[in-house]
Amino acid sequence: MQVTQTLAEGLKREFRVTVPAADLDSKVATRLEDLKTKVQINGFRPGKVPLAHLKKVYGRALFGEVLQEIMTEANRRIVEEGEVKLATQPKVSLPEEESEILGVLSGTNDLDYKVELEVMPQIEVGDLKTLKLEKPVAPVTGAEVDEALKQIARQNQAYEDRAEGVAAENGDRVTVDFVGTIDDVAFEGGTAQDIPVDLGSNTFIPGFEEQLVGIKVGETRTVKAPFPPNYQKQELAGKEASFEVTAKSIAAPQERTIDDELATTLGLESLDKLKEAVREQIERQHNEASRGKLKRAMLDALDKIHSFELPPSLVEQEFSMIWDQVGKGIEQSGESEGKSADELKADYHKIAERRVRLGLLLAQIGERADIKVPDEEVSRAILERARQFSGGEQQVWDYYRKNPDAIQEIRAPLFEEKVVDYIAELANVSEKTVTREQLFAEDPETEAAG
Repeated sequence: MQVTQTLAEGLKREFRVTVPAADLDSKVATRLEDLKTKVQINGFRPGKVPLAHLKKVYGRALFGEVLQEIMTEANRRIVEEGEVKLATQPKVSLPEEESEILGVLSGTNDLDYKVELEVMPQIEVGDLKTLKLEKPVAPVTGAEVDEALKQIARQNQAYEDRAEGVAAENGDRVTVDFVGTIDDVAFEGGTAQDIPVDLGSNTFIPGFEEQLVGIKVGETRTVKAPFPPNYQKQELAGKEASFEVTAKSIAAPQERTIDDELATTLGLESLDKLKEAVREQIERQHNEASRGKLKRAMLDALDKIHSFELPPSLVEQEFSMIWDQVGKGIEQSGESEGKSADELKADYHKIAERRVRLGLLLAQIGERADIKVPDEEVSRAILERARQFSGGEQQVWDYYRKNPDAIQEIRAPLFEEKVVDYIAELANVSEKTVTREQLFAEDPETEAAG
């Protein structure tokens, strides 16, 4: 086998691989000899099948195995001898002319094919100790705890049936049956019984709850409401629906006192324990938001001080993934940020480049620091994901156990977070006290780039 490099342009490489016909014939013959002692063919004694007959029956299949072996070996040599890391899997271009293919199969022509690939860039990591980062922090206030307790009380409030003949008011819970139609045709998911509707909660499509204010038990109303343009079921998005709604019961909310009794209904010993649990939860939310802001600031800083060539295929893969999501959003909402498709594509192509650059950079930093993600952490993450599917935990576990690529999707973000922690330890990080509103405020441009 002869491997000759024919192109070295940026991160692109091309090679020509030539395998003499004699070598191909020898490899196939070796496999035929091995097969001769194993197969049983009618009319021949075991081990006595002529090689010519075996070649006629199994030749093409064995040639395919030999070809795969040759391509694997050629790719190995390209990587090891060139001392490169592949950015994408090699693209192999085999002969296409029928006469050339037949010549290779018959053993009269050498095998000659092309390999195209992209290699990883050389990345010089800057001095991480020179990074100056600001981490916003917001202390938990008593007002936040009180508001959270009020929300918990609202979520756990009791309802008491209204007197017969009393109309429903905003805030009441109305239990209804309904049948939905579009253009007088019932649609999937549009019919239900005994559905509680909390008037004013805005949990149903716009206009549905408002039209039930004033309804009485036993009354049937026709409610007309459009599905939002970005509704998750595209076949319903933007369409006007009509619902025949019958009220079966009406209950008024009863104010829930924030006291020890509320705490015990939630499995806690006392109101003080509930307040403690609420404060801890809010602190976790604050810490996650602070870390998120620090991480975005870190990525911005890293992006500014690093510049290197990016593998085009990786950028295009990332852009395709982003644009697929953006395109669906534009299609559903009809909004395009006031820009043409070409302008939007240019913007999101830059975001794709940033993501690829930062991904490669973090990988390089993690490799240099010998950062690993233990299998135990991956297993815990899979278990947490499985718990999100009540009743289907085993199927989720089996899926990840049988799919290495899926496991990598779990491992990759764990690795990234470890690299972020490593960089934060080296960088000069200062804390800045901010309000809760400032802590949770989003920067659309930064969010998109992240």
